[in-house]
Amino acid sequence: IGALRETLSRRRHFVAVRVAEVNAAKRLLRAAGLGHLTKSLGTDTAWAKLLAALATEVALRPYVAQHHALWRCAQEQIAALEETLAAQPTPIATVAARLQTVPGVGPIVALTTVAVFSDPHRFPNAKHAASYAGLVPSTDQSGDRDTHGHITKRGSAALRTMLCEAAHHAQRPTHPLHPYFARLCAQRGYKMAVVAVAHRLCRILFALLRDGAEFDVAKLAIEEGPFRRTTVQRYRLTRATAS
Repeated sequence: IGALRETLSRRRHFVAVRVAEVNAAKRLLRAAGLGHLTKSLGTDTAWAKLLAALATEVALRPYVAQHHALWRCAQEQIAALEETLAAQPTPIATVAARLQTVPGVGPIVALTTVAVFSDPHRFPNAKHAASYAGLVPSTDQSGDRDTHGHITKRGSAALRTMLCEAAHHAQRPTHPLHPYFARLCAQRGYKMAVVAVAHRLCRILFALLRDGAEFDVAKLAIEEGPFRRTTVQRYRLTRATAS
């Protein structure tokens, strides 16, 4: 587990470096009045197109090329670390594969969960596990009144970040947590819905880790379609009659 935690930590570091280089290049372009070129720079092809578009910018192009070189170096390190993560011992790989039966949970999220919770039996229940990830609301007690605020953000920031990224998948209609996400999104907003889904994912992953089980959609208390949708409109345009 210690080696897994260190490998995940190194990967997070190089991911941050990669993001920083993309943001630095975009800031440079915006400062030069070339903000229209600040599109996605997630691939070598995108960087190559950007450098080609800057062929006439003699002063600017070398700086962007430097950011690209650092981005590529970070990308290579991330790929090497992900190969190491993919070659985990059988016990860890088996548990991670079981956690990936949850929709939206990939290998990095699963391995981060395994590394953070390690021995799930040290937590009394799923609520304490979610508290360890900092995904429970803070409480302010004043007299007889309890006020709940934002999440505590205490505990494992790595797991909290991974769960929030996985929670974005719930916006897809095919995701089993989409009904839960859609209702909260309408009531509390998108960000609150993402955090709430991340909290629920944390509890689900902890339960699977503790019980040695696979994901079962029947335990989510949702109905599985297809469903028929009826749209009610108050007004409708009429066809123009021929004169």
